[in-house]
Amino acid sequence: MLGVLMAVESNAAVTQRVLAKQLGIALGLANTYFRKCVKKGLIKVQQVPANRYAYYLTPVGFAEKSRLTAFYLSQSFQFFRVARTESAELIQTCTNRNWRRIVLYGASDFAEIMTLCARDFPIELVGIVDEKIGALSYAALPVRPSIADFPDVDAIIVCELNEPQDAFDTARTQFKLNCVLAPRFLNVSLDIPQDGGAR
Repeated sequence: MLGVLMAVESNAAVTQRVLAKQLGIALGLANTYFRKCVKKGLIKVQQVPANRYAYYLTPVGFAEKSRLTAFYLSQSFQFFRVARTESAELIQTCTNRNWRRIVLYGASDFAEIMTLCARDFPIELVGIVDEKIGALSYAALPVRPSIADFPDVDAIIVCELNEPQDAFDTARTQFKLNCVLAPRFLNVSLDIPQDGGAR
């Protein structure tokens, strides 16, 4: 909803098709959010020549946009605080176990936070495993599609935010079971995969 309000504020002639593309959602979902905003009185619709429409934020819409922005920033800062704390705990665990060469699994905001936190510890972040990102580097680390592309590492820390359980399970089947870690906030199950994982 915040994305809809921001798009309308910046361009009164925005179409729902363009809106869907900007937000990375289906056209039907964009239409649903848009109608919700109109129904709540956040957006005013006005017909303009050539059978087109212009959209404007109402005073209530401006107030809601400000509220949603503040909420979003608050949630983002909360995520950063939790992620920073758990990053330090994971890296401290690696340090305590004398694991020095670490690979991150998943190019994400959490992976970036890990790179910041790692500077305070005697470890080396070797790279990031991510087969979907389509880039050769992320957060100043090399990105490769497979764990096998990073030989000679001591541990893997899962940083995948979209499908953390799948990432955790995959990492454990391709690497030493006890050397794959994940932050608590991802809520992954620590059960051993059916095939027992790599040894």
